[in-house]
Amino acid sequence: MKTELIAEIGQNHNGDLDLAKELIRYAKDSGADVAKFQVYNAKELFDSSEKNKWFEYNCKTELTRDQIFFLAEYSHKLNIEFMASVFDIERIEWLEDVGVKRYKIASRSIYDEQLIKALIETGKPLIASLGMWEGNKIPNFNSKRAIDYLHCISKYPTKLEELFIKKIDFKTYSGLSDHTIGITAACSAIVYGAKII
Repeated sequence: MKTELIAEIGQNHNGDLDLAKELIRYAKDSGADVAKFQVYNAKELFDSSEKNKWFEYNCKTELTRDQIFFLAEYSHKLNIEFMASVFDIERIEWLEDVGVKRYKIASRSIYDEQLIKALIETGKPLIASLGMWEGNKIPNFNSKRAIDYLHCISKYPTKLEELFIKKIDFKTYSGLSDHTIGITAACSAIVYGAKII
């Protein structure tokens, strides 16, 4: 079975739609199956105090509803799936209007019960990163659909030796949300059975 590759574009478009299009093209040309963005209300999601030196950047990279539609349509033209990590219920509605196939739950949202409940109610498949999950077992969200859980370490970047790839149970985890530099971790995870990178 082919491992699915999700290209994390996230905020790397820097608020520039031309760059966002270019990154989607690079993702497609590199063999990725999915171009993934992050969809949020920056003022609600991010710390606006002086502690967050990235706040202005966070605001700059917030995508409007029209921009999301534009990027989803562009992805569709290139025959690559448009996906997003979504951080609030209003933007779930936007993504439903776009017609996304499934949703990504970011590590930072893994305890957001209201958001996860709304995502489950869409009836669409979910992928959840567990970088900030503190439980000993995989979470149970009472979803009738299977959820693909990704092993993840929420450090940027993660050192390769901190992953302990050989110890990851890829029967429990569907794959790896990789924050290391390079492709060594991803390639190793595929060898050990990861279905999603």
